[in-house]
Amino acid sequence: MVTVTTRDEEAVRGFVERLALLFADWGFPRMAARVLFALMTAEAPGLTANELAERLDASAAAISGAVRYLGQLGFVVREPVPGSRRDLYRLRDHTWYAGTATAVQFYDLVISAADEVLGAVGGPDTTVGERVGEMRDFFAFVRSRVPALLDEWQATRQAQA
Repeated sequence: MVTVTTRDEEAVRGFVERLALLFADWGFPRMAARVLFALMTAEAPGLTANELAERLDASAAAISGAVRYLGQLGFVVREPVPGSRRDLYRLRDHTWYAGTATAVQFYDLVISAADEVLGAVGGPDTTVGERVGEMRDFFAFVRSRVPALLDEWQATRQAQA
């Protein structure tokens, strides 16, 4: 039996803004978070920049910057709308998995940068070197665990299906 419910647009908008604020408190750009959750709560598979701007009461420039940022993180993909000059923005399949997999590249960059600067700060035995080394070691540790964590997530999802 299919249960039909009515969509509460006010509650959906409240969710988008609440999560956007939460993500912004964690350092995520607020407009990018608003776009991310607007796409997540859209019934359509994707939205154009104009549709996002209208939903979020935001400028085209704000939407452009947000979707570019989300694309760099691996959360959003841009697809051309056939027969139009517009693009459709949609959440990447398995959004959180893809975003986490993309973060591995960030970890690699942090690890590499830390390795490069250790000599410039006097080596790993200096006060700064110890801090930088700890950061590098932390990101290397997290990076080493991500593939297994993602595999475990996939196994969990398959078991739930």
